[in-house]
Amino acid sequence: MTEHEQGKPAARRTTDAEGPPAAAAGGARTAAPGAPHRQAGENRSQQQQQQQQTAAADGATDPVGQADAAGGPAKTEDGAEVNTGTIIETAGVPEAAIPELVIISGMSGAGRSTAAKCLEDLGWFVVDNLPPALIPTMVELGARSQGNVARIAVVVDVRGRRFFDNLRESLADLETKQVTRRIVFLESSDDALVRRFEGVRRPHPLQGDGRIVDGIAAERELLRELRGDADLVIDTSSLNVHELRAKMDAQFAGEEEPELRATVMSFGFKYGLPVDADLVVDMRFLPNPHWVPELRQYTGLNEEVAAYVFNQPGAKEFLDRYAELLRLVQTGYRREGKRYVTIAVGCTGGKHRSVAMSEKLAARLVSEGVETVVVHRDMGRE
Repeated sequence: MTEHEQGKPAARRTTDAEGPPAAAAGGARTAAPGAPHRQAGENRSQQQQQQQQTAAADGATDPVGQADAAGGPAKTEDGAEVNTGTIIETAGVPEAAIPELVIISGMSGAGRSTAAKCLEDLGWFVVDNLPPALIPTMVELGARSQGNVARIAVVVDVRGRRFFDNLRESLADLETKQVTRRIVFLESSDDALVRRFEGVRRPHPLQGDGRIVDGIAAERELLRELRGDADLVIDTSSLNVHELRAKMDAQFAGEEEPELRATVMSFGFKYGLPVDADLVVDMRFLPNPHWVPELRQYTGLNEEVAAYVFNQPGAKEFLDRYAELLRLVQTGYRREGKRYVTIAVGCTGGKHRSVAMSEKLAARLVSEGVETVVVHRDMGRE
């Protein structure tokens, strides 16, 4: 990528049964004015009456005029109701009015800004570098917009590291408010990050008086837990800006959220494992078409190469068994709220066997109703 700063699970829902019903979605209502309090005797001074009227107008509550345990109105010692002027917030917002939330985070230089711009182009309301403690407030404001802000994306990074410890608390708060949220984490290798920082001639936000690699190491440690909680991890080490945008479009451009989205990625072991893989499959147990002269120049997308691969003993059986295993994994992912899975299929060079198997495996997933994207990471590198 050429720029320095490039770029659900469904939250468990709880119902607050104690709060008052809302008059309108996301709105608040004011307690209805009560009858003026009448003093038992006629000897209250004019000054006392003026103080009470001022307190009522300002929304203050008489210490002895608290609502009872059953939620009744405030009363004075002699039992008269008092208008406290208190604002009563709604206990909850109708589910349709609660905005969808995506939290974008990850390594500095891995593509956060590009990911955020992509969501902005898709119609999301994007807030950059928002302190985590303010995320629930942002969601509440979106809920009160009467549907005008239906999708919110928040970029959280180490520039707000003073507030970073509040993120987990904010996420727990969102669950109690019936908010559907997802975490997108942008990852990249140390080598790629160093090249990007050197290319733009800017220091890493955490390097201080040290080197760029020191800042990268410190940031990885800081973000370790968040990466583990992420619903979608995108490795941008070998992606340019356009490829990253294509990945974001593939995940968020759809009008309806599918139950599970899968990325099937072919790769070559000699180029390294994909760091964003959830499952890794090794096709090196099959004969390599590279050693067949008439097939060497082609890829697994070629019909003759694919036929050669699947005519080998164990190839079709592996596809059937692994597809069956994935059905079991899909059920568990959905149950645990995971919405994205990356399946990495590898062979020696990522050109023949892994490509052919990735295509067949993706076709199986599509036939079972799983929205699937196929990526051939290393095809063409030889």
